[in-house]
Amino acid sequence: MQSSHHDSGFTVRLADPDAPPAGAGSASAGAPLTASPSAGRAKHFRQRRRNRHGRGLRGELMLPTLPGYRTRSDRFDDLVLDSAERLHDIWGKPLDGVRFAVDEIPPGLEQLVADHTPAPMGAFTAATAEEGPVITLYRRVVEQACGGREELQDLVHDVVVEYTAEMLGVPPESLDPVYRRRY
Repeated sequence: MQSSHHDSGFTVRLADPDAPPAGAGSASAGAPLTASPSAGRAKHFRQRRRNRHGRGLRGELMLPTLPGYRTRSDRFDDLVLDSAERLHDIWGKPLDGVRFAVDEIPPGLEQLVADHTPAPMGAFTAATAEEGPVITLYRRVVEQACGGREELQDLVHDVVVEYTAEMLGVPPESLDPVYRRRY
């Protein structure tokens, strides 16, 4: 479990990349997590990746053994961390003790798919006597709702803002001036 602690008590908890995902194997293969416009359309082979001279798909430009290598999960964790830090810079004290977490998929995904209910992109868990409030983003659901990297960054920020606003009991538009304005 990776954590980032700040002097003010603000904490960001990110998913452990080596741990098996919560509910791994619980989603049926090929079942859509959210209803997106491109859910039923698969990209043509040539649109996915370049296949020069019939040698197969090209791999990553950065090998996993090099220090600069980042997985999709790592990049998603960084987006959540950036959004959480932005909100903490704007609001400060009210967000002290709030933890932000990243999970692969929401619990009970099989039932959501069976009921034809869209999967949530995140969740807010209120504070208990032992620990502070937790805002959790579900990486696979958020990634599937996006078309590209720039759109992913905006959507991650909007989901963080929405669940933080729910926690504080304020409208999301008043929490961050750029909420839903970057599309």
